[in-house]
Amino acid sequence: MKPALAFRQPHFPNSWQDLPNGELILEEINQQLSPWWYKFFGYHLLKIGSLSGAINSEECSIRNQVTLSTSKMAGHVMADVDDLPFLDHSVDVCILSHALEFALDPHHVVREANRVLIPNGYLVLTGFNPISLAGFNKLIPHRRNQMPWNERFFSPMRVKDWLNLMGYEILSDQRCIHSTLGNTSKNGGYSQYWRKFANKYLSNLGSVYVIIAKKRVLPLTPIKPKWKLQSAFRPGKVETAKVSPIISPQKRNR
Repeated sequence: MKPALAFRQPHFPNSWQDLPNGELILEEINQQLSPWWYKFFGYHLLKIGSLSGAINSEECSIRNQVTLSTSKMAGHVMADVDDLPFLDHSVDVCILSHALEFALDPHHVVREANRVLIPNGYLVLTGFNPISLAGFNKLIPHRRNQMPWNERFFSPMRVKDWLNLMGYEILSDQRCIHSTLGNTSKNGGYSQYWRKFANKYLSNLGSVYVIIAKKRVLPLTPIKPKWKLQSAFRPGKVETAKVSPIISPQKRNR
């Protein structure tokens, strides 16, 4: 398995229009997240990246929603996605939409989101599935040098493995858009019949994955033992030596 660390600086897209069928991908992600917005609660929702900022979260009950982006025009806070300027355990929900493919160190990006997320907070990740029709574009010579196929795709299994190591509970893992995404048509180049067939029989081969995980932190409560260990060294009483009385020489001669 290749390391997740990239050997060159990836080019992060500023909007969904920079990606092939980006508007179609955004529409599908909004449909997948629509039943989850009423389940998220808290005080702060953080969208990491300009692509995450475009996700429609109006149905979410969290009022304070902040978008972080590397571009000042695309978000409320301008910073790097792998160096979040927020305190530990200060965010209730984090959204990472298609950020791992364009990150220099995607594992560190997930760790930063985990750092700012409160215990029992929610982490939403979306990305391109390499084992899909869209992932096969990397084998086509005239497409492998185009965005996004010139970047690294991480499988949903690998992303979930990162989350499991951090103690997350995977609540949902959905795949959508069974298309190569190379066609610029409105429906992504696939018919309604193929869409129903793929969703039923080829559900794991969707070109886009949507993972929703919950951060689990078990409290550590110290338990005092009812018994105490006895030290191996036990000081004992030493009997005093008996000293015979000194007899003078005159008394000895008697």
